[in-house]
Amino acid sequence: MAGNTGKNYRKGAVSHRSQFQLPNGNYVKRDTTTGRFMDQKTSSNTKFKGVRTEK
Repeated sequence: MAGNTGKNYRKGAVSHRSQFQLPNGNYVKRDTTTGRFMDQKTSSNTKFKGVRTEK
């Protein structure tokens, strides 16, 4: 289980989540058990913290 440290990083990985980058540069978070999209980062082209990146 992932936990926040309060020092701008996460200890461990978030389980059952993955992320990938869209052609427009935004990152989308996906639930790996159901395959449904959960969230999209539109404000900046940065990754979600502690979430595995798909190839």
